[in-house]
Amino acid sequence: MHDTTNFEAAGRPAVFVASTEFIEAARAQSESLGFEPAAVFVPHPIQDRTDDEIRALADAALAEILENLTS
Repeated sequence: MHDTTNFEAAGRPAVFVASTEFIEAARAQSESLGFEPAAVFVPHPIQDRTDDEIRALADAALAEILENLTS
């Protein structure tokens, strides 16, 4: 979240990506920082997924990430 905020403050587009487990934490952090970054949430959990499952999550999120970066 801090990196996204810093990139945006420097004029560089950024998107915060996290699993759905962190939606509420991201909302609280956003309020604390006074900044609402573009965010994409992927299904949780992450750590026990295979490489192919991670690739599928990334592929599924890619269009939304690119849309946030270019809009």
